[in-house]
Amino acid sequence: MKKIIVLLFVCISLSAQEIQRLEPSVWWTGMHNPGLQVLVYGKNISETRPSVKYNGVKLVKTHKADSPNYLFLDLKIEKSAQAGDVKIDFTSAGGKVISRTLKLENRVANSASRKSFDNSDVIYLITPDRFANGDTGNDNTPDTKEKLNRSHYNGRHGGDIRGITEHLSYIKNMGFTTLWSMPLLENNLQQVTYHGYSITDYYRIDPRYGSNESFKEMVRQSNAMGLKWIMDVIPNHCGIDHWWMADMPFSDWINNGGKFQPTNHRREVHQDIHASEKDQEAMKAGWFVPSMPDLNQRNPFMARYLTQNTIWWIEYAGLSGLRVDTWPYSEKAFLTQWMKDILAEYPNLNVVGEEWTTKANTIAYWQKGKRNEDGYETYIPSMMDFPLQAALGQALTEKEGFHTGLARLYQALSDDYLYPAPDNLVVFGDNHDMNRFFTQVKEDPRLFKMGLAFLATVRGIPQVYYGTEIGMSNPDSEEHGVLRADMPGGWPGDLKNAFTGENLSPLQKELQDFTRQLFNWRKTATVVHHGKLVHFVPENGIYSYFRFDGQKKLWVILNKNEEETIVRSSDYAEMIPDGARMKDVLDGSSWQKEVKVPAKGFRILEI
Repeated sequence: MKKIIVLLFVCISLSAQEIQRLEPSVWWTGMHNPGLQVLVYGKNISETRPSVKYNGVKLVKTHKADSPNYLFLDLKIEKSAQAGDVKIDFTSAGGKVISRTLKLENRVANSASRKSFDNSDVIYLITPDRFANGDTGNDNTPDTKEKLNRSHYNGRHGGDIRGITEHLSYIKNMGFTTLWSMPLLENNLQQVTYHGYSITDYYRIDPRYGSNESFKEMVRQSNAMGLKWIMDVIPNHCGIDHWWMADMPFSDWINNGGKFQPTNHRREVHQDIHASEKDQEAMKAGWFVPSMPDLNQRNPFMARYLTQNTIWWIEYAGLSGLRVDTWPYSEKAFLTQWMKDILAEYPNLNVVGEEWTTKANTIAYWQKGKRNEDGYETYIPSMMDFPLQAALGQALTEKEGFHTGLARLYQALSDDYLYPAPDNLVVFGDNHDMNRFFTQVKEDPRLFKMGLAFLATVRGIPQVYYGTEIGMSNPDSEEHGVLRADMPGGWPGDLKNAFTGENLSPLQKELQDFTRQLFNWRKTATVVHHGKLVHFVPENGIYSYFRFDGQKKLWVILNKNEEETIVRSSDYAEMIPDGARMKDVLDGSSWQKEVKVPAKGFRILEI
């Protein structure tokens, strides 16, 4: 009878444990940090005893969670470790052994010193679902809930990785050098998933876009063509249907006990010396929206999971940089350590954060090198320059005045003393969350060109949203799904094709040709990449600034007047030698002493 009971116990043990997830399942030798924490998920997996027998890899510690279905394994990968399959055994109380493999690969040579995006680049931002549908076979997949619905602005339209890959030559020929795509990771919710910001699996490309392998191949092909890739990462929140929401490892895995409590969006609490603890907590622990649970980065296992996942994608896909969504909504201490850990692995990596405010001092607070009064130090190298973006739209459309019109640009740039590295800010006219730039300038092609010329020549790293080059607009609706419209020519049967120029209107072709010429010129305009900037107070509808280094000098003139205006070089004698000859870098015209600037136009002059 005793033997039967023991046998029954063993049989129950054999069926009581299973492993559904091992994250990450791939890692690399030669990383700066030898430590790796592996999340293991499976029914009653905490009842097993894990062990590792592999030269150079040690199991340092095993952590149990609140849920019996998780284990967190602390591994140490020593310098002597060789690439191979690291078998991890999980032994049940009854003696059954379940094995899973951590694949250990050799780190690519010079991975740590990879070149990142910088001032010499122009970033092209893509909404992948709306750019091009290269594979109609993945429009719907059996393992994703939301299906194709191109007729609705908030539906999935079918754009994918193959569609982007097929048009890399177009992107390069337009003068863009770096790609930033809105998130491509799995968003397996019932509706409105096209934007990508409700991640349900941090280690999986959404199958409606492609696969991990196809993403890696797209980045490889881009790099081979001289194009860099920035990944959009979201450490602040996940999607409501993320796989762990049904069985969280710890009771504090998600902020506010896993229940929706909205953030107050009061980003100023991070710098406010009078802020209450209540308001600070509401900002960082509140959920962005009900479909995006706020991740508790104060939980050390969550913090490490997010950090390792970011490093994993950089190493796996060969990324050249990161854009961080909803930067100020995260835990401040986490952001500091997350960034330090990433830069320890990739010292030259550029990372840009989203802090949507028009207050320069608020954005400057976050940038690496800023000495803050409260002693807080962050390590993010770059931030999105929202103050300059707002100033640009106002400058081009407002009536000229002491504080309005072009004075907005002067005032915005005069705040550069607040930033540790203003030249490393990302400058832009629009993005995926606001009105199209052509709409902002009331569809005036002259103001449109002036705005792009400013972005191409001002300090910072320019970013252009897909479709801007053909004047895509949203005059009738500010719905995000409307302004993130399909790129013409990205779908079979499209009447217009931005990629080939077929059936584009004369104005669309004009804007596209202008954008192509401007940013291809910028590729080799090194004085714009790293030169100093001196600007002059706007007067009589004219704003002038200079970019210069030891060898070259550019004079940029913006003219808001309704008529052609003559600008005299003698008014800028401190920057222009008497009698200097100047050449327009775009139309080739030559000037000396007096320059005619077209109505609502500009000139970029090489002195």
